[in-house]
Amino acid sequence: MNIHVSAFRWVPPFAQGYVRDLRVRWALEEAGLPYEATLIDPDVQASEAYREWQPFGQVPAFRDDAVEIFESGAIVLYLAARSEALAPADEAGRARMMTWVISALNSIEPFVQNLVQLDVFHAGEAWTVERRPQAEAMLCKHLAALGAWLGEREFLEDRFTAGDLMMTMVLRELANTGLLERYANLGAYVRRCTDRPAFRRALEAQLKPFRENEPTAI
Repeated sequence: MNIHVSAFRWVPPFAQGYVRDLRVRWALEEAGLPYEATLIDPDVQASEAYREWQPFGQVPAFRDDAVEIFESGAIVLYLAARSEALAPADEAGRARMMTWVISALNSIEPFVQNLVQLDVFHAGEAWTVERRPQAEAMLCKHLAALGAWLGEREFLEDRFTAGDLMMTMVLRELANTGLLERYANLGAYVRRCTDRPAFRRALEAQLKPFRENEPTAI
């Protein structure tokens, strides 16, 4: 099977290790599926040819011998349906896996992104002084619920699945906020999942072209 995943040739340091092709790379590494990264730059990103593959010009986009799809959640679910490394074989187990993938994207990520947008893209702007405590409070409400469910479990269910992969990728964006220290079991969960060899391989695969294509200072 020939698998291609689009990824950026280079991004600024603050985004390195967080671009969403990492979600797909990790899933592929867990599943033991070889792939080729199609590296794009802003010109390719804006091109008509790329927009036929990814209508919004984002990454990742995915193709294999059977499909062309985009959106990291959709791609991870597609791979999970084809690999027992990412999902249990039984129908109930697969349904729970899908529930956690969607939960990560719908119940947690929007609140994480609200905070990240304030801290990264609007840092220092006066209006954030009042808005940030509200955004943090809403996020913490959801983190508390997630932490209560996780409890002392190793994973969200009785084994690692694509649901854990997606939830971990969403939660690790809070690394510089102090919130993962506040919810200790969630912080331990993220560390446990990102210690997996497949994640380490995926992260290195994303970072390697960033090092190789670092702009030269003039």
